[in-house]
Amino acid sequence: MDETMFGGKVPGKRGWGAAGKHMVLGIYQRNGMVLTFPITSRGGWELIPLMTKHTKPGSLYYTDDWHAYTFLDIRGDHVVIRKEKGKPKGRDHINGIEGFWSYAKHWLYHYRGVPRKYFHLYLKEIEWRFNHRNENLVKLLRTYMLHLVVKDQF
Repeated sequence: MDETMFGGKVPGKRGWGAAGKHMVLGIYQRNGMVLTFPITSRGGWELIPLMTKHTKPGSLYYTDDWHAYTFLDIRGDHVVIRKEKGKPKGRDHINGIEGFWSYAKHWLYHYRGVPRKYFHLYLKEIEWRFNHRNENLVKLLRTYMLHLVVKDQF
């Protein structure tokens, strides 16, 4: 699990206090699927319900050392990844979700800005594309479309 910010350069405060940016929580199952959730803050009151709803008790969790993740020790095995100059110390890592962030930001860069009210839709499209990246998307979309057409006829 990890969280990040989306948005271009804005004048003023940088980092987590920057205005006009979109905060997103990501949950990635190793070698599996990713789930993303736009959030309004990094506080535990917002993150904990998402984590408990979308993960199984007894799981192995890899996170950074953000304080909102501390309750995961109770829920399962929790490995805290500590970084030094941006690189993880030791053998454990959260490169899967970091790779997704890179993929998503690269995908959104081409739009040169996304309206705030539609950001969640763009984010979910990128999530879907990432989760189906090893499949033929044309065939997959054609199957979905045919299923919708047949469903609507009856």
